[in-house]
Amino acid sequence: MGRNVAERPAGRFWEIDFLRGAAVVSMILIHLLDDLYFLGFIRSFPWRAGIIWQRLTAALFLTLAGVSLALGSARAGPEERGQLFWKNCRRGGKIFLWGMLVTLVTRLFLREGFVRFGVLHLIGLAVLVSYPFLRLRYWNLGFGALSIALGSYLAKQRTAGPWLLWLGIKPEDFFAADYFPLFPWFGLILWGLFLGNTLYAGYRRRFRLQDRRHLPVIRWGCRLGEHSLLIYLIHQPLLIGLLYLYGWLSGRG
Repeated sequence: MGRNVAERPAGRFWEIDFLRGAAVVSMILIHLLDDLYFLGFIRSFPWRAGIIWQRLTAALFLTLAGVSLALGSARAGPEERGQLFWKNCRRGGKIFLWGMLVTLVTRLFLREGFVRFGVLHLIGLAVLVSYPFLRLRYWNLGFGALSIALGSYLAKQRTAGPWLLWLGIKPEDFFAADYFPLFPWFGLILWGLFLGNTLYAGYRRRFRLQDRRHLPVIRWGCRLGEHSLLIYLIHQPLLIGLLYLYGWLSGRG
């Protein structure tokens, strides 16, 4: 039997963790294919399909980030809501600092293609600026569309330096291994806020869904989703290290 439509769970919504876990698996597969190509293990790569795949995976991550922001706001009690802004500041600042660590590491190893404003920078900044939008519903659909439209406009503009990269304005011949500016991608986070405030209003699931956590694939997917930040930070060094080790053992290194 399905759960009651308005049931309030004691902890997390498993379906959100599972979807985030699915996005983690997709991300790892994308980066594995990238690494196999750049390290010479495969000779060709379907770039057009790869870009579409990467963008869809990022869109899922960011939409779920918006849903999670809505859930965090809905879960806060009346006495906690006054502290929600500062809680988001701490959380967003921490994620942004992890993004800066990615910038430092990729600057050391990738040189010109290093990550200047990647997905962690974006999520960290989005958490900081999302506070006025946390409890909006349909307005977030419109604001999200405006964000995407603004991003489309800014992507056509050019600047002499990197100082407006975070907004979506690039220098000529700009290249980075990972680039997710505030616009248009903040629009997906706003749409995620709409979904969270609609489908999980009052921190209650507003639709019927059977609990499938007894299934191994669901259980493991949820675990990946719960630890998505850690996996994001460590998966590339692990992949590259394992590929170098394989190349050395097989005589290809």
